[in-house]
Amino acid sequence: MRKLALAIIAVAIPYQATADDIDMTGMYRLVSEQRKIVDTGEIVAGSGSQGFISYDKSGRMLVVLTRSPRPKPENLDKMTDQDRLGLFRTMTAYSGTYKFDGRTVEHSIDISWNEYWTGTKQVRTVERDGDRITLTTPPFPFHTDGRMSVNMLVWERVK
Repeated sequence: MRKLALAIIAVAIPYQATADDIDMTGMYRLVSEQRKIVDTGEIVAGSGSQGFISYDKSGRMLVVLTRSPRPKPENLDKMTDQDRLGLFRTMTAYSGTYKFDGRTVEHSIDISWNEYWTGTKQVRTVERDGDRITLTTPPFPFHTDGRMSVNMLVWERVK
């Protein structure tokens, strides 16, 4: 009975983030990504994206991602609008402020590669494993097929 009472008390106490939970500062390199289709549970591997995400002590963040295959124009002088479109479609970049409570991070975007995101808040659940963090999106309709999906990006602290 005593163990049951302790278990009930432990569950009833709200989660309090520790100092280690709150500290996300640093530069991280993208090590893997995958997409999970909500309806089926199917996992779709990423395409070899590269990127960095940075969190600083002042509460600012910055992320730059490029997705493969990424077009490579012949040269800068001969770059076409089609080349520019291909480059735009294979990247994500934004910056803003962040809040981290130990479980979720909220990015408040004040500048981005896509003005649709500027002024928005992007919330991700966070799982930590040593120097790695996994940021997971809430379900959303995926841009290529409209299927409700969750993206999971694994980042590793750059030392």
